[in-house]
Formats: sequence, C-alpha cells, structure tokens
Amino acid sequence: MLIRAESVTKSFGPVKVLTKADLQINRGDSIGLIGVNGAGKSTFLKILLGEERCDTGEIIRNTERIGYLPQFADSSEDTVRDVLGRSYGHLEHIRRRMRELDSVMSSGEDIDWNSVTSEYAVLESELSGSKAEDEKTQLAALKKVGLPQEFMDRSMCTLSGGERTKVMLSRIVIQAEGCDVLFLDEPTSHLDIDTVEWLEDFLLNAHVATVIISHDRYFLDKVATRVCEISNGKTREYKGNYSSFLEKKMLDLERMEKEYRKYTIQKKRQEEIAAEMHRDQWFSAVHKTRLRMADRLEEKEAPETMKNITVRIQSAPKSGKNVITTKDLTVDLGGRRIIDEFSADVHKGEKIGIFGANGQGKSTLVKALLEKIPSGGELWIAPGAKIGYFDQNHGDLIPSFTAEEQLMHVIGKERRGEARQLLARMLLTDEKVEKPISTLSGGERARVAMAVLLLKETNLLILDEPTNYLDIPSRHAIEDALEEYDGTIISVTHDRYFLDTVCNMVWEVKDGDVTTYAGTYSSMKGRPNVREIVIDADEYRVTAPFTNWVTNRKLAKGDRVLVAPSEMKSYEWAIEQGKMRRTGGRQRKKISVETP
Repeated sequence: MLIRAESVTKSFGPVKVLTKADLQINRGDSIGLIGVNGAGKSTFLKILLGEERCDTGEIIRNTERIGYLPQFADSSEDTVRDVLGRSYGHLEHIRRRMRELDSVMSSGEDIDWNSVTSEYAVLESELSGSKAEDEKTQLAALKKVGLPQEFMDRSMCTLSGGERTKVMLSRIVIQAEGCDVLFLDEPTSHLDIDTVEWLEDFLLNAHVATVIISHDRYFLDKVATRVCEISNGKTREYKGNYSSFLEKKMLDLERMEKEYRKYTIQKKRQEEIAAEMHRDQWFSAVHKTRLRMADRLEEKEAPETMKNITVRIQSAPKSGKNVITTKDLTVDLGGRRIIDEFSADVHKGEKIGIFGANGQGKSTLVKALLEKIPSGGELWIAPGAKIGYFDQNHGDLIPSFTAEEQLMHVIGKERRGEARQLLARMLLTDEKVEKPISTLSGGERARVAMAVLLLKETNLLILDEPTNYLDIPSRHAIEDALEEYDGTIISVTHDRYFLDTVCNMVWEVKDGDVTTYAGTYSSMKGRPNVREIVIDADEYRVTAPFTNWVTNRKLAKGDRVLVAPSEMKSYEWAIEQGKMRRTGGRQRKKISVETP
C-alpha cells in the first residue's frame, strides 16, 4: 500500500465538497478518478498529494516518491529549461527537507550538528546528481513528447496550450523513473491523438502506480484497471476500465432502485398496520411494536438522482443533396502551404470528424470552409445551407455579458423566460446565469456557447472541439443530440470516443494533405469492432520450454509471461504440466477485445 484515504471530508465555507471519500493506492494500480465538473476530483487529488488538508478523516502515506501533472500547465515567463528542472515530488521533497535543515541550523538551537550536516550533505549530493537536473535527460524527455531542442529556451507563455501540456508531460517522463505513484489531472487536455496514444503506451510501460483524472473515455478505457467515481461527496469504486464501469454502475443503480423500493414498501406497510392497530385499539400500546419493526428495517440508500443536460438541436429545412463541394482547395498562411489541393463532396446527413496532430491545419480547414479566411481552388456551399458554428475558444461570446444576457442578445430581451429555460436545460441556473461569462469555468462557457447554437435553426453544423472542457455526462448528452440531428455535421475533435460514436466519416489532416475515410476512427485505424484495453495480469515464469499454439509463440526456460484472465485457457495445460509457475507478481497488460 502506497497511499490510503479513509472517510475524508472537505468543505469550503458552507459548501461540502467531500463527505466520505475513500481510496487505497497500491503498487502497480492504474486508477481513473471520474465525476462531473465540481464533484471534488481535483480537491481530493490535492488532499492525497498533501497540498490540501482534509477537515476530517485519515491520510496514510508510505511514500514521498510522488509525481504530479497539474490540470493547468505553467504559462509563466519561465523557460522550458526552468520548468523541466523544477520537477515535482521526490526532488521537491529533497529541496523542502534541505530548507528545513537550513532553518534548523540558522535557528541557533541546541542540535546534533553531526547528524544535521551529514543529512544535508547526503541530500545535496543526491540533488546535484539527479537525472532530472541533467540536460541530456531533459532533451530526451522533450523528444519523447515530440518537441525539438530549440524549445528549451522558449518561455512557457509563448507556447500553445498543447505545447505547454507536452512540456509538463516531459517533466512527468523525467519524474517517472524515481516515482512510486503519478497523479495526473486532465493529462489529455489540448493533446492531439498521436500524443495521447503515446501517453497511453508510456503509462503502460512505466510500471508506476497512476491516479488519473480524465473526461477522455477512450483514454480511460485503455489505461484504467480501476475506476473511482466521486458523486455527492462520496466515492464508489469499480474494478475494470471505463466501459466496465458503465455496465456495473447501471447494474448498481438498478439493484439500489429495487432494494430502496422494497424497503419503502415494507416500511410504509408496517406504518400503515401500526396506524390501523392504533385506531382500532387506541387503549393498547401494541401498535408501538409495529412501529419498532418499521424502525428496525435495514435502511436502504436511495439511488442517486443526477441532473442531466437535455439537448435537442433544431434542424432547418433540409438542404439539397450536395452541401459543400471543394476542388483543389488550397490555404496558404504566413508564406506556408497549410492545405494542399483538397477535393471533396460533403453530402446531406454526413457526420464528418476531422482529426490530426496539433498545428497541422484542422481549424484552418474549417475556417476556409466557412470562408472566414481566403483560399485557392474552388469552394461551393449550397445556397440552402443554414450554418451553425461552434468556436473552441468561444470567441462569439461577449465576456462582460452574463449567460442570460448573451442569449437575449441573440433572441431579444423580450424572450428572457425562453433564455432562462434553455440555460436550465444546460444545467446553468441561479448565480451561474447572472455571473459574467469571463468568470465561468471552461465547461460552463462551453455550455453557454452550445446554448447559443441551440437557438439557431441549422442544417449544417461546423464544430471546433465541441467536447472540450465538458465532463463525461455532458459529452454523452451532446453526442446523443448530434446523433439524432438530421442535418450535416463537420467537427474538428481529438476525442476518439466522439469520432467513433457520432461520425460516419473521418478526415485526417497531415502535412498539408487531407485523407478521407468512410467509417469511424477505429475502422480507419484497422481495428473495427476491436477495442484495446489495459487490465491486471498475473506474472508467470517458464520452467520448461514449450510453444503456445494459440498465439504461435515459442517460450524458453526463464521467460516471464503476463497472463490476463481472458488468456488463461491457452496456458492452462502448460500450468497443469508444470511448464509455467506463478511468481506472485502482477502488472498491467494491453489486450484487444471485440465489441458489438
């Protein structure tokens, strides 16, 4: 056991964020920490780290070798070199201890000078010899996340959101070798798909316990072996990845609903009998026995009731069969060719997902289709196309307006009730409706921008990262609405789950070229109906050579084999004949499973 939290509570003023949060982190764990925005995930993470104190409860830490990726990347004027040399966790613990010893030595108190100076010298030696301070290690870490050496002297404030996140990831690469546990808060924000898939493989091979806050369901499916959900201040754990969590939670809620219904029926029946007995035998106290029976019934917890976003996107009258046609479309910016001779026909009802690495020109392509920037070649948009545009930076919102004022700015001040009703459907009520948009969180601003889009009748939606900043329930709600939408959709996204559930066509933008594919992201990548997940696997040592004919793999004496539960049948005969023996170790292993 590395870290354990028991019955943790935390309040900020009158607001109770955590009421009973429990979690145990063991070596090799890969835990997905999920919950709606504002559920207390980041607060719980900081309590586990020791950055925040809990009000009540107990935190037990058996390690100080901790790495941490914060939710918001450094955006100061510090250089990348400075940030990489400021590794969190083990090194910070050394520096903190050295500062404590400095304070002790300068206090003039009666201390054991030999012991203090000896400890200080050991810490100083460890710090100076640390790999995290070695520029070669830093450059290698940058290279792993796809950033060149020239970035070392650039200020963090000059980098894009994706580049800043990559710098923070490279810091994690440096830390991982000396850590027992990594805490990652929204690690996939602003990352392109290639970098996210690299991160998945890195975490699998790092052999370090991880606790990850994420709204990326595809990512959670591929890295988490346990899911801990925070809801109404309490934690509930599920073994398996995100898809497994969904199935088990639905069964949990169904079971809780049945138990609670049975409990309320029994309690009500006992109370009714007691009332009837008291009415018929008012002079007797026999009815009190029935009341005691009602009180002794094991109280069942009512299933949680979650408010969900209710979205239905209005469709304008349908356009013609062809919505957009491009022929040899080119876009040049800053003397560089961004899009090179792209030809396509977008037909009515198609739902197209655009993906690619950061900086490849996805948003540029969308702006060219919207005629917001000049382009070469031919571009035709159907005269009947009524376009709705969602900007990932929410540039159409007026920061000084409240959410209510923003909607009334579109539909008119006389329709205030309608504006309030729509915002309530997006779970924006009370003070959130009356606060300036500039003070809202990223997820709340995204919901205001989506509400503005819902006011318009459209038959062509062009969306730039529509699921950014949204929590998982909100993403599901938006996806359901887009699936039901009978117009045409063109969406830029890094969300692979979105690409698989909403889109029936994908475009990949890379090195100026746009590759089109009729199908989902997974089918384009050659894995239709197959999902890669990570699960805990038992380690075995080969004691005699043999061949596993199911996998056609030859194994030599001394080889170490990770066997997942789903693979056990193909190894049973070898285990029974003593050709393999369990070592007692467990590690994470990536496997492929078929999906319906």
